[in-house]
Amino acid sequence: MRLSIFGLGYVGCVSAACFAARGHDVIGVDVNELKVELINQGHSPVVEPGLSELIGEAVKARRLRATKDAVAAVTDSDVSLVCVGTPSNHNGSLDLSYIKRACQQIGDALEAKSRYHIVVLRSTMLPGTVANTVIPALEVYSGKRAGRDFGVAVNPEFLREGTSLYDFDHPPFTLIGADDEDAGAPLAKLYSQVDAPLISAGIKEAEMVKYACNSFHALKVTFANEIGNICQELGVDSHRVMEIFCRDDKLNLSPYYLKPGFAFGGSCLPKDLRALLHKAKEVDLRAPVLEAVLASNRLQVEKAAEMILRTGHRRVAVLGLSFKTGTDDLRESPMATLIETLIGKGLRLSIYDREVELARLHGANKEFIERGIPHIASLLCPSLPETVADAEVVVIGKKDKEFDALPNLLNDEQLVIDLVRLPGALGRRANYQLIC
Repeated sequence: MRLSIFGLGYVGCVSAACFAARGHDVIGVDVNELKVELINQGHSPVVEPGLSELIGEAVKARRLRATKDAVAAVTDSDVSLVCVGTPSNHNGSLDLSYIKRACQQIGDALEAKSRYHIVVLRSTMLPGTVANTVIPALEVYSGKRAGRDFGVAVNPEFLREGTSLYDFDHPPFTLIGADDEDAGAPLAKLYSQVDAPLISAGIKEAEMVKYACNSFHALKVTFANEIGNICQELGVDSHRVMEIFCRDDKLNLSPYYLKPGFAFGGSCLPKDLRALLHKAKEVDLRAPVLEAVLASNRLQVEKAAEMILRTGHRRVAVLGLSFKTGTDDLRESPMATLIETLIGKGLRLSIYDREVELARLHGANKEFIERGIPHIASLLCPSLPETVADAEVVVIGKKDKEFDALPNLLNDEQLVIDLVRLPGALGRRANYQLIC
């Protein structure tokens, strides 16, 4: 394929060299004359192991060259990859000036180009940037329509400085965000030689993935440091602790728990987190990330309550009372907290949880429901149909195979608020909302 790459910084240079090494014809574009000259002389403008050699080989083979002439580069290519920087402004917002300039250059070139062209954003940008900034700029300067005269796609990079050439060849996945197949299909072909799963998504989802990844990486570093600080004060080998921690790829390092939805609860997570934070205070340590976890968890319960109250309806059916599917454990159940909030606001509730039946409860759970939440226990219904029959709003608080029958039990006017994202036909209802 014939590629033009806008921005010969770190990502642009690595992308240009690696695509050229795969046999594609690549034109690098930059306003910096020194970068252009270095590329054309077979040298890398950035320091990265093995990059200069790769650039030198590509230039010698005449598969890579650089220019300041954006119009010529777009004219001589089929796909333009935008790899310019998106630095922070003083207030933390993104500086999109380089993106806008690249869009103006590409748009000016597209105005006189008759062939279909694809513009691919490799730069890290917040969701909505393509829709609100990139496409409008390209359309204004080209006088053409996105999706008809040219395509737009997002292709985030996952390159680490120091190992970027290896990362380009061995990414965790290749992500292509496109809202039409004409833009996405050629990119899939472009990456056909890369041995990694190819994932397609919408443009906004692809824009957001990079932020989810980097935020999680930042969270992991801080989490490990806070655990390490506590370990140090307690005379514990923190590296050994985290080495064992990372051996658990069933729960710790896995997709488990990483599903957007409702709050956590139960007899372990809240209790153990509070105990660890209390111990940190005893040794005069602050752990801001760990301290924020319980507060953030409470906000998710408040969000669910606000969603229900905002409907203006008074008759609410709540499906699920224990803190998660497959248990009758009610201790620190976020559903119980939500229900108490709704009762306090004067709503009329009916509650159903087949795993929480008073006749079968015993031990700690029986004592908890009799002493702690007897007012909630009195609202329990014996069957699912009876629970939802008179409700204006149905709140789903846990996953249960029995809830597959809900589409046949509900009328079109009943609103469903799903806190756990049940699979199946419910999501096709007009009156259906998810918490996140």
